[in-house]
Amino acid sequence: MSSATRKVILKASDDVVFEIDEAVAFQSVVIKFAIEDCHDNYIRLPNVTSKILEKVIDYCKRHLEAEESPYQQARDDLEAFDAEFLKVDQATLFDLIQASNCPNIKSLLILTCQTIGVMQN
Repeated sequence: MSSATRKVILKASDDVVFEIDEAVAFQSVVIKFAIEDCHDNYIRLPNVTSKILEKVIDYCKRHLEAEESPYQQARDDLEAFDAEFLKVDQATLFDLIQASNCPNIKSLLILTCQTIGVMQN
């Protein structure tokens, strides 16, 4: 991603601000539509703490990098990243589900819900 990439500002519920590349923010369908429709690069996420938002941003960055990579190894490494990413306590996992559901980050929502399903068995 080049330094000329448009930036998006995300503000967590605890008022911590994250400035990220637009391409990373566009992993969220809701954020993408909000930016495209309103032409505003500032999005407040009132139900997501900075701790969780930081994890979600890291997830989105890693998945975007893997999608853009021409190398199979990058996609293989993503599986290991996802497995490590999900090594959290149950409360954090539920926070990640909420943080992926509201802004509609489909791949993260599926991943976290599958993890809950496996835990229930």
